[in-house]
Amino acid sequence: MSGKLKVGFVGCGAFVKNFIPLFKAHPYVESVAVTDLIKERRDEIAQKFEIKNVYDSFEDMLKGDVNTIAIFVQRQLHGPLAIAALEAGKHVYSAVPMASTPEDIAKIVELVAKTRLTYSMGETGYYRPCSVFCRTKVLSGEMGDFVYGEAQYNHDMRHFYKSYQRSGGEEWKMVAGIPPMLYPTHSTSMILSSACSYALKVAAFGYEDHHEDEIFGKGRNYWDNPHSNTSALLHLKNRGIARISENRRIGWYSPQSYVTCCCGTEGSYESSMAQHTYVRLKGMDAEPEDVSAILNTPAMEEHKNEPEFLKNLANGKWANTTAPIQNIARLPEEYKDQHDGHGGTHKFMVDDFCKAAYTGKLSPTNAWVAARFNMPGLYAHKSAIRDGECLDIPDLGDPPADWAMLDPDNDLAASGRKHVIG
Repeated sequence: MSGKLKVGFVGCGAFVKNFIPLFKAHPYVESVAVTDLIKERRDEIAQKFEIKNVYDSFEDMLKGDVNTIAIFVQRQLHGPLAIAALEAGKHVYSAVPMASTPEDIAKIVELVAKTRLTYSMGETGYYRPCSVFCRTKVLSGEMGDFVYGEAQYNHDMRHFYKSYQRSGGEEWKMVAGIPPMLYPTHSTSMILSSACSYALKVAAFGYEDHHEDEIFGKGRNYWDNPHSNTSALLHLKNRGIARISENRRIGWYSPQSYVTCCCGTEGSYESSMAQHTYVRLKGMDAEPEDVSAILNTPAMEEHKNEPEFLKNLANGKWANTTAPIQNIARLPEEYKDQHDGHGGTHKFMVDDFCKAAYTGKLSPTNAWVAARFNMPGLYAHKSAIRDGECLDIPDLGDPPADWAMLDPDNDLAASGRKHVIG
């Protein structure tokens, strides 16, 4: 064991408020610290959460009394900060994505392999009820061989305006126009972990945006990116096919991340809003089963017959608590009254990271898995820019065989090793 964690949070924006309490409450965490380039924001967070350790800069934090860095800055900065933290001998918990270039992803994997430090990407999609259900069915063999699946992350740009303005200042549009597939893991993590495989090839197309906000297009953002929406077709190692979509200009204001379907040779899962159906093929007969009750939150099931149910659901109500299929019994007792988020996934992400760093084992979203979730998006963007050219996706391999996988007696992490191998 490496001892209790002293966690330094980099970035004090809106998102970090959901995670500081979870890290502070975890039994394997000794202390927390914060830093942010905007002093007022840093001091506000420190006061709100009674944090005494405050650093003027990320560089000062790396030299300070922390052994873990938690990255919550703008997404295009994740890679360079993770590399710097690992080079300084710190464990790393990173919000998604892992990095925005293949080179940075490869460097992170190289450093983790060399140092044996813990790296986890905080990806919600891996822990969502639909992913847990499909992954369990595929791993058990009940679904047969994985054939085809679809996943998407719908999050309209209008929902981002204030957050980008808050963090980007007058030049906020230059960052807001980031290619959707440079933030791919809300879709890739769900279907790739469900398929228990990874992508070898990709072909993608993008929607060339022409909205009046002028966020997307040549010269309008740091990437000269014209696409607000991108969809990609992936060819997987297990011979299956997956379609992923990352959409930022879409009539769906509140963020929605979900698996539409996961199909095997013997069984298939489909979803639409709050309806979840599992079909088994028995001889020449299909036997459908409504599995909504275990994939929806109890509150959703309680209110699903009310006239305003779909409207409330589409606007994010009931979106932050767990569903019966998520094994909350394996979480620390200290998390019982803590706030959760993103489909009841926050507690699982933080718990797995803390347990991995404390025990020295691999987390389910370790560097090698994170690379396999991120690389398809980077190459999907390249494909879309090249009008759908089919591209090979580099694979950085599996973790060292002698590095044990975290298995905290739950179906979420126990499937990690098999997923990594694909």
